Amino acid sequence: MPTDDCLRPPALRPGDAVMLVSPSGPTRPERVARGIELLTGWGLRPVPAPNAYARRGYLAGDDALRAADLNAAFADPEIRGVICTRGGYGAQRVVDSIDMVAVRRDPKVVAGFSDITALQFALWRGARLAGVHGPGAAWRDERTPLRSAESLHAALTTTEPVTVAAVEAEETYPVRVPGRAEGRLIGGNLCLITASIGTPDMPDLTGAILLVEEVQEPPYKIDRMLTHLRRCGALDGIAGVAVGQFTDCADGWDTTVCEVLTDRLGTLGVPILGGLPIGHGPNQLTVPINTPAVLNTTTGTLTITPAVRASPR
Repeated sequence: MPTDDCLRPPALRPGDAVMLVSPSGPTRPERVARGIELLTGWGLRPVPAPNAYARRGYLAGDDALRAADLNAAFADPEIRGVICTRGGYGAQRVVDSIDMVAVRRDPKVVAGFSDITALQFALWRGARLAGVHGPGAAWRDERTPLRSAESLHAALTTTEPVTVAAVEAEETYPVRVPGRAEGRLIGGNLCLITASIGTPDMPDLTGAILLVEEVQEPPYKIDRMLTHLRRCGALDGIAGVAVGQFTDCADGWDTTVCEVLTDRLGTLGVPILGGLPIGHGPNQLTVPINTPAVLNTTTGTLTITPAVRASPR
Protein backbone atom coordinates (compact mmCIF):
# COMPACT_ATOMS: atom_id res chain seq x y z
CA MET A 1 0.00 0.00 0.00
CA PRO A 2 1.40 3.47 -0.85
CA THR A 3 2.28 5.99 1.81
CA ASP A 4 -0.97 7.42 3.12
CA ASP A 5 0.18 11.04 3.19
CA CYS A 6 -2.85 12.79 1.69
CA LEU A 7 -4.66 15.62 3.46
CA ARG A 8 -8.08 14.35 4.49
CA PRO A 9 -10.82 16.85 5.33
CA PRO A 10 -13.28 16.11 8.13
CA ALA A 11 -16.32 14.03 7.23
CA LEU A 12 -19.54 15.99 6.85
CA ARG A 13 -22.00 15.87 9.74
CA PRO A 14 -25.67 16.87 10.05
CA GLY A 15 -25.91 20.63 10.34
CA ASP A 16 -22.81 21.29 8.24
CA ALA A 17 -23.04 23.94 5.54
CA VAL A 18 -21.88 22.96 2.06
CA MET A 19 -21.35 25.48 -0.71
CA LEU A 20 -22.61 24.66 -4.20
CA VAL A 21 -20.15 26.02 -6.75
CA SER A 22 -19.98 26.02 -10.55
CA PRO A 23 -16.29 26.08 -11.55
CA SER A 24 -16.99 24.90 -15.09
CA GLY A 25 -20.17 25.02 -17.18
CA PRO A 26 -23.39 26.89 -16.42
CA THR A 27 -26.44 25.44 -14.75
CA ARG A 28 -29.86 26.64 -13.61
CA PRO A 29 -31.65 26.63 -10.25
CA GLU A 30 -34.24 24.13 -11.43
CA ARG A 31 -31.44 21.70 -12.32
CA VAL A 32 -29.93 22.00 -8.85
CA ALA A 33 -33.22 21.87 -6.91
CA ARG A 34 -33.17 18.06 -6.65
CA GLY A 35 -29.58 18.11 -5.41
CA ILE A 36 -30.50 20.66 -2.76
CA GLU A 37 -33.38 18.43 -1.72
CA LEU A 38 -31.08 15.44 -1.32
CA LEU A 39 -28.43 17.34 0.63
CA THR A 40 -31.07 18.84 2.90
CA GLY A 41 -32.52 15.38 3.49
CA TRP A 42 -29.09 14.27 4.72
CA GLY A 43 -29.18 17.03 7.34
CA LEU A 44 -26.73 19.27 5.49
CA ARG A 45 -27.27 22.96 4.73
CA PRO A 46 -26.64 23.57 1.01
CA VAL A 47 -25.66 27.16 0.23
CA PRO A 48 -25.51 28.17 -3.46
CA ALA A 49 -22.41 30.27 -4.07
CA PRO A 50 -23.06 33.90 -5.10
CA ASN A 51 -22.27 33.09 -8.74
CA ALA A 52 -23.47 29.47 -8.88
CA TYR A 53 -26.01 30.31 -11.59
CA ALA A 54 -23.95 32.83 -13.54
CA ARG A 55 -23.57 32.30 -17.26
CA ARG A 56 -21.18 33.45 -19.95
CA GLY A 57 -21.61 31.25 -22.99
CA TYR A 58 -20.32 27.79 -22.15
CA LEU A 59 -18.90 29.02 -18.83
CA ALA A 60 -20.64 29.57 -15.50
CA GLY A 61 -19.74 33.25 -15.53
CA ASP A 62 -16.41 35.02 -15.88
CA ASP A 63 -13.26 33.33 -14.64
CA ALA A 64 -12.92 35.85 -11.81
CA LEU A 65 -16.41 35.03 -10.52
CA ARG A 66 -15.86 31.28 -10.59
CA ALA A 67 -12.50 31.59 -8.85
CA ALA A 68 -14.00 33.94 -6.28
CA ASP A 69 -16.70 31.42 -5.39
CA LEU A 70 -14.14 28.66 -4.88
CA ASN A 71 -11.92 30.83 -2.73
CA ALA A 72 -14.88 32.08 -0.71
CA ALA A 73 -15.84 28.47 0.03
CA PHE A 74 -12.31 27.51 1.03
CA ALA A 75 -11.89 30.59 3.27
CA ASP A 76 -15.24 30.52 5.09
CA PRO A 77 -14.95 28.52 8.35
CA GLU A 78 -18.71 27.94 8.34
CA ILE A 79 -18.52 26.04 5.03
CA ARG A 80 -17.52 22.41 5.61
CA GLY A 81 -17.85 21.00 2.10
CA VAL A 82 -17.71 22.10 -1.53
CA ILE A 83 -20.13 20.41 -3.94
CA CYS A 84 -19.75 21.23 -7.62
CA THR A 85 -23.02 21.61 -9.48
CA ARG A 86 -21.79 20.02 -12.72
CA GLY A 87 -18.84 19.63 -15.07
CA GLY A 88 -18.85 20.92 -18.63
CA TYR A 89 -15.77 23.04 -19.29
CA GLY A 90 -13.83 25.77 -17.56
CA ALA A 91 -12.18 24.52 -14.37
CA GLN A 92 -8.70 24.63 -15.90
CA ARG A 93 -9.15 28.36 -16.52
CA VAL A 94 -9.43 29.14 -12.79
CA VAL A 95 -7.32 26.58 -10.92
CA ASP A 96 -4.22 28.79 -10.89
CA SER A 97 -6.20 31.36 -8.89
CA ILE A 98 -7.11 29.03 -6.02
CA ASP A 99 -5.84 30.08 -2.60
CA MET A 100 -4.02 26.89 -1.66
CA VAL A 101 -2.98 28.35 1.69
CA ALA A 102 -6.67 28.52 2.63
CA VAL A 103 -7.20 24.97 1.36
CA ARG A 104 -4.37 23.63 3.49
CA ARG A 105 -5.36 25.69 6.54
CA ASP A 106 -8.93 24.40 6.64
CA PRO A 107 -9.36 21.40 4.32
CA LYS A 108 -12.88 20.69 3.10
CA VAL A 109 -14.24 17.80 1.12
CA VAL A 110 -14.68 18.64 -2.57
CA ALA A 111 -17.06 16.56 -4.69
CA GLY A 112 -17.53 16.51 -8.45
CA PHE A 113 -16.43 14.72 -11.61
CA SER A 114 -15.98 15.17 -15.37
CA ASP A 115 -14.37 18.62 -15.89
CA ILE A 116 -13.91 18.80 -12.11
CA THR A 117 -11.01 16.37 -12.65
CA ALA A 118 -8.96 19.50 -13.40
CA LEU A 119 -9.92 21.00 -10.04
CA GLN A 120 -9.12 17.78 -8.19
CA PHE A 121 -5.71 17.59 -9.90
CA ALA A 122 -4.95 21.17 -8.84
CA LEU A 123 -6.00 20.52 -5.24
CA TRP A 124 -3.81 17.42 -5.17
CA ARG A 125 -0.83 19.37 -6.53
CA GLY A 126 -1.32 22.39 -4.30
CA ALA A 127 -2.52 20.83 -1.05
CA ARG A 128 -2.33 17.02 -1.38
CA LEU A 129 -6.08 17.11 -0.75
CA ALA A 130 -8.06 13.90 -0.97
CA GLY A 131 -11.27 14.36 -2.93
CA VAL A 132 -14.50 12.71 -3.98
CA HIS A 133 -15.27 11.69 -7.58
CA GLY A 134 -19.06 11.63 -7.76
CA PRO A 135 -22.22 13.28 -9.08
CA GLY A 136 -22.74 17.02 -8.84
CA ALA A 137 -25.62 18.92 -7.29
CA ALA A 138 -27.40 19.29 -10.64
CA TRP A 139 -28.95 15.92 -9.88
CA ARG A 140 -30.88 13.69 -12.30
CA ASP A 141 -32.71 10.79 -10.72
CA GLU A 142 -33.02 8.95 -14.02
CA ARG A 143 -29.22 8.66 -14.26
CA THR A 144 -28.28 8.67 -10.58
CA PRO A 145 -31.00 6.83 -8.63
CA LEU A 146 -31.10 5.89 -4.94
CA ARG A 147 -27.97 3.73 -5.01
CA SER A 148 -26.00 6.61 -6.52
CA ALA A 149 -27.28 8.97 -3.83
CA GLU A 150 -26.38 6.50 -1.07
CA SER A 151 -22.90 6.11 -2.52
CA LEU A 152 -22.25 9.86 -2.54
CA HIS A 153 -23.65 10.24 0.97
CA ALA A 154 -21.37 7.48 2.30
CA ALA A 155 -18.25 8.98 0.69
CA LEU A 156 -18.97 12.40 2.19
CA THR A 157 -20.01 11.37 5.69
CA THR A 158 -18.29 8.11 6.69
CA THR A 159 -14.72 6.98 7.19
CA GLU A 160 -15.32 3.46 5.88
CA PRO A 161 -13.40 2.21 2.83
CA VAL A 162 -15.38 2.28 -0.41
CA THR A 163 -15.60 -0.89 -2.51
CA VAL A 164 -16.90 -0.81 -6.07
CA ALA A 165 -17.50 -4.06 -7.93
CA ALA A 166 -17.30 -4.54 -11.67
CA VAL A 167 -20.75 -4.90 -13.24
CA GLU A 168 -21.22 -7.34 -16.11
CA ALA A 169 -23.81 -5.09 -17.74
CA GLU A 170 -21.28 -2.24 -18.07
CA GLU A 171 -19.88 -1.87 -21.57
CA THR A 172 -16.26 -1.88 -20.38
CA TYR A 173 -16.65 -5.11 -18.38
CA PRO A 174 -14.61 -7.19 -20.90
CA VAL A 175 -11.56 -4.95 -20.41
CA ARG A 176 -9.47 -6.94 -17.95
CA VAL A 177 -5.88 -8.00 -17.36
CA PRO A 178 -5.56 -10.37 -14.40
CA GLY A 179 -3.74 -9.38 -11.24
CA ARG A 180 -3.82 -7.38 -8.06
CA ALA A 181 -2.52 -3.84 -7.70
CA GLU A 182 -2.01 -1.49 -4.78
CA GLY A 183 -1.55 2.22 -5.30
CA ARG A 184 -3.03 5.64 -4.88
CA LEU A 185 -6.21 6.05 -6.98
CA ILE A 186 -5.62 9.05 -9.24
CA GLY A 187 -7.51 10.20 -12.31
CA GLY A 188 -11.02 10.75 -13.56
CA ASN A 189 -12.12 11.99 -16.94
CA LEU A 190 -9.72 10.91 -19.70
CA CYS A 191 -9.97 14.17 -21.66
CA LEU A 192 -8.98 16.18 -18.60
CA ILE A 193 -6.14 13.84 -17.71
CA THR A 194 -4.72 14.26 -21.20
CA ALA A 195 -5.30 18.02 -21.16
CA SER A 196 -3.23 18.25 -17.98
CA ILE A 197 -0.07 16.93 -19.64
CA GLY A 198 2.60 19.62 -19.52
CA THR A 199 0.85 21.63 -16.79
CA PRO A 200 1.95 21.82 -13.14
CA ASP A 201 -1.14 19.83 -12.21
CA MET A 202 -0.34 16.64 -14.12
CA PRO A 203 0.22 14.13 -11.31
CA ASP A 204 3.09 11.69 -11.16
CA LEU A 205 1.37 8.36 -11.79
CA THR A 206 4.30 6.20 -10.73
CA GLY A 207 2.90 3.49 -8.48
CA ALA A 208 -0.66 4.78 -8.90
CA ILE A 209 -3.87 3.08 -9.95
CA LEU A 210 -5.15 5.23 -12.80
CA LEU A 211 -8.90 5.82 -12.95
CA VAL A 212 -10.27 6.58 -16.42
CA GLU A 213 -13.80 7.28 -17.64
CA GLU A 214 -15.22 9.19 -20.59
CA VAL A 215 -18.40 10.34 -22.35
CA GLN A 216 -19.28 11.07 -25.98
CA GLU A 217 -15.80 10.54 -27.37
CA PRO A 218 -15.47 8.16 -30.35
CA PRO A 219 -13.03 5.25 -30.15
CA TYR A 220 -10.42 6.90 -32.37
CA LYS A 221 -10.24 9.91 -30.03
CA ILE A 222 -9.91 7.61 -27.02
CA ASP A 223 -7.11 5.85 -28.91
CA ARG A 224 -5.44 9.21 -29.52
CA MET A 225 -5.64 10.24 -25.86
CA LEU A 226 -4.33 6.94 -24.53
CA THR A 227 -1.56 6.89 -27.14
CA HIS A 228 -0.60 10.42 -26.08
CA LEU A 229 -0.41 9.33 -22.45
CA ARG A 230 1.77 6.39 -23.44
CA ARG A 231 4.11 8.35 -25.71
CA CYS A 232 4.75 11.14 -23.20
CA GLY A 233 5.66 8.61 -20.52
CA ALA A 234 2.75 9.42 -18.21
CA LEU A 235 1.85 5.74 -17.88
CA ASP A 236 5.38 4.54 -17.15
CA GLY A 237 5.44 2.84 -13.78
CA ILE A 238 1.71 2.82 -13.05
CA ALA A 239 0.50 0.01 -10.80
CA GLY A 240 -2.86 -0.67 -12.45
CA VAL A 241 -5.84 0.79 -14.30
CA ALA A 242 -9.43 1.09 -13.07
CA VAL A 243 -11.70 1.46 -16.10
CA GLY A 244 -14.99 3.18 -15.46
CA GLN A 245 -17.88 3.99 -17.77
CA PHE A 246 -17.24 5.02 -21.37
CA THR A 247 -20.70 6.36 -22.14
CA ASP A 248 -21.96 7.02 -25.68
CA CYS A 249 -18.49 6.43 -27.08
CA ALA A 250 -19.43 4.78 -30.37
CA ASP A 251 -19.18 6.01 -33.94
CA GLY A 252 -19.65 4.65 -37.44
CA TRP A 253 -16.49 2.55 -37.47
CA ASP A 254 -16.48 -1.12 -36.49
CA THR A 255 -13.87 -0.67 -33.75
CA THR A 256 -15.39 -0.65 -30.26
CA VAL A 257 -14.25 1.32 -27.27
CA CYS A 258 -13.46 -1.93 -25.45
CA GLU A 259 -11.15 -2.97 -28.27
CA VAL A 260 -9.34 0.36 -28.07
CA LEU A 261 -9.01 0.21 -24.28
CA THR A 262 -7.66 -3.35 -24.44
CA ASP A 263 -5.24 -2.48 -27.24
CA ARG A 264 -3.86 0.70 -25.65
CA LEU A 265 -3.87 -0.39 -21.99
CA GLY A 266 -3.59 -4.17 -22.15
CA THR A 267 0.09 -4.18 -23.10
CA LEU A 268 1.22 -2.05 -20.16
CA GLY A 269 1.89 -5.16 -18.08
CA VAL A 270 -0.30 -4.13 -15.14
CA PRO A 271 -3.65 -5.36 -13.78
CA ILE A 272 -6.68 -3.74 -15.41
CA LEU A 273 -10.28 -3.92 -14.21
CA GLY A 274 -13.12 -2.72 -16.43
CA GLY A 275 -16.84 -2.59 -15.85
CA LEU A 276 -16.71 -0.22 -12.88
CA PRO A 277 -19.86 1.96 -12.60
CA ILE A 278 -17.84 5.16 -12.20
CA GLY A 279 -18.38 7.98 -14.68
CA HIS A 280 -21.12 9.52 -16.80
CA GLY A 281 -23.36 6.47 -17.16
CA PRO A 282 -26.47 5.26 -15.34
CA ASN A 283 -26.08 4.21 -11.70
CA GLN A 284 -22.83 6.16 -11.29
CA LEU A 285 -21.11 5.43 -7.98
CA THR A 286 -18.88 7.72 -5.94
CA VAL A 287 -15.26 6.95 -5.07
CA PRO A 288 -12.57 8.71 -3.05
CA ILE A 289 -9.60 9.88 -5.10
CA ASN A 290 -5.98 10.55 -4.23
CA THR A 291 -6.12 7.95 -1.46
CA PRO A 292 -4.61 4.44 -1.31
CA ALA A 293 -6.57 1.70 -3.06
CA VAL A 294 -6.46 -1.97 -4.01
CA LEU A 295 -7.56 -3.31 -7.40
CA ASN A 296 -8.26 -7.03 -7.56
CA THR A 297 -9.37 -8.65 -10.81
CA THR A 298 -10.05 -12.01 -9.13
CA THR A 299 -12.75 -10.53 -6.94
CA GLY A 300 -13.59 -7.90 -9.55
CA THR A 301 -13.35 -5.09 -7.03
CA LEU A 302 -11.71 -1.73 -6.46
CA THR A 303 -11.42 -0.84 -2.76
CA ILE A 304 -10.40 2.70 -1.81
CA THR A 305 -9.56 4.18 1.57
CA PRO A 306 -11.82 7.08 2.55
CA ALA A 307 -11.34 10.67 1.43
CA VAL A 308 -12.47 12.03 4.80
CA ARG A 309 -11.41 11.60 8.40
CA ALA A 310 -13.48 11.54 11.56
CA SER A 311 -14.81 14.98 12.33
CA PRO A 312 -13.32 16.46 15.50
CA ARG A 313 -16.43 18.51 16.20
